[in-house]
Amino acid sequence: IPGAITYYIAGLHKGFEHFFYFACVLFACMMLVESLMMIVASIVPNFLMGIIAGAGIQGLMILCGGFFRLPNDIPKPMWKFPLYYIAFHKYAYQGLFKNEFIGTTFPSSDQGGKTSSLSGEHILRDIWQVEMGYSKWVDLAILVGMILLYRVLFLVIIKATEKVKTITTLFAMPLNKRSMQVLVNPSSTPMHGGESVVVV
Repeated sequence: IPGAITYYIAGLHKGFEHFFYFACVLFACMMLVESLMMIVASIVPNFLMGIIAGAGIQGLMILCGGFFRLPNDIPKPMWKFPLYYIAFHKYAYQGLFKNEFIGTTFPSSDQGGKTSSLSGEHILRDIWQVEMGYSKWVDLAILVGMILLYRVLFLVIIKATEKVKTITTLFAMPLNKRSMQVLVNPSSTPMHGGESVVVV
């Protein structure tokens, strides 16, 4: 609902397909943030430390997502390779830019005062440095694929920590606290005149 209000107030690209894409990207980003925080929560045991770690990861992704610094201006080691390509913000930004600018033209004037038109594709390619080799739907598909990957990663981490906790609690338990069953077998032959005892 807030997305629908702001979309039309801001005067973004009219048409149901453009708004539908906008809503899908917002929903995918919400799911990605939730999935990422689930992974952080499964690794970090402390609630406050989990929030701090999750916010730190989000901050790194936002910084190198291609909005605050254009892709060609991002420092190459670590920031562009691999963080720029790992950050889901890159695909959300570029998908939303393509959704808004492709198929549009804008009036432009050069230094001599001559007016001409500037295409949205030119703005995307030369000003925003958006990768134009694939469509906005591919950006959305990458976001959905990242959601699935994060959820599977969360499941793997949960199952692995479950097994580790079971093993560590078993070994950490003192020997006298472990459950021990003593069974008496009345039908067996007594060895020294008494009943035989089986300890399990």
